Amino acid sequence: MSLVRRIARPLLAATFISGGIDTLRKPASRVAAADRVLAPLVDRVPQLSNTEQVVKIDAAVKVVAGSLLAIGRVPRLSATVLVASIIPTTAAGHPFWQERDPAQRTQQRLHFFKNAGMLGGLLLAAVDTEGRPSLGWWARRAPAIVSHTATGLRRDTELALLSAGHTVREKLPV
Repeated sequence: MSLVRRIARPLLAATFISGGIDTLRKPASRVAAADRVLAPLVDRVPQLSNTEQVVKIDAAVKVVAGSLLAIGRVPRLSATVLVASIIPTTAAGHPFWQERDPAQRTQQRLHFFKNAGMLGGLLLAAVDTEGRPSLGWWARRAPAIVSHTATGLRRDTELALLSAGHTVREKLPV
């Protein structure tokens, strides 16, 4: 892993880990804002009892995915999970377009765009293959790889059969 990745991933993950822990300790501060966005989801999904439960689940996801991103374990998956988490969090937590007070509107807009910047960093982390070929690269080349492998397998089989035939002929009494 490059030095830049070793530094950038923990820095990007720190906000999610810290915010997730804070939310797990004091979920009530986030529930009111989240209720506007999550109420329809809680009503439709019988396994969800209330908005606080969803807020706690989201917080736990942020702590786990953020920790995995910080230590470089499954970084693309953890970044993708954080992308899925930050979008509704930003919409629920920073709706600057609904604020009437200019000072509050400015503050909410600042936090909204900070989250948008973190979303950009997460998107880069989600597609970072660290120089290795991506799944798309493998998919485009799979037919040629399979064909090459099949050709080699056919050649090896023909040689093995030819060799086995010679061996059988040598063992037969004349």
